[in-house]
Amino acid sequence: MRLTKQSNYAVRTLMYCAVNELALSRIADIARVYHISEPFLFKLIKPLVDNGVLETVRGRHGGLRLGRPADQITLLQVIQVTEDSFALAECFASAGTRCPLVGACGYNMALNEALNAFLTTLDRYTIADLVSKRTVIVSRLKLPVL
Repeated sequence: MRLTKQSNYAVRTLMYCAVNELALSRIADIARVYHISEPFLFKLIKPLVDNGVLETVRGRHGGLRLGRPADQITLLQVIQVTEDSFALAECFASAGTRCPLVGACGYNMALNEALNAFLTTLDRYTIADLVSKRTVIVSRLKLPVL
């Protein structure tokens, strides 16, 4: 299983906002530090804003901030917002599968168990956990020390 770039950069954006919590984070700065385009960043933040994970502040000195405390945003919540599907194989799809073994083979059961373990692990980690080495992250993101 491979997560999309959208999920990857969504998590990174939240980490940026978490360590920059005393100031608003600017889209241009986030895009620059992660070497991604601003249009791509706009696209990935929209579902995060729509789901209350991020907040936008409009205006000349506007920007982004977390929609709730970093210790209340799990990786699972972010991934669920940014990924379209968790279907690991064709037999996970609710419709359209042609496999005659659906419902009778252990492959689907094994993949389902693996997916559940993956999702359970993501639910144990928060954005706060990911930025626990705050000083190092602030330095690498070249943020001002507040």
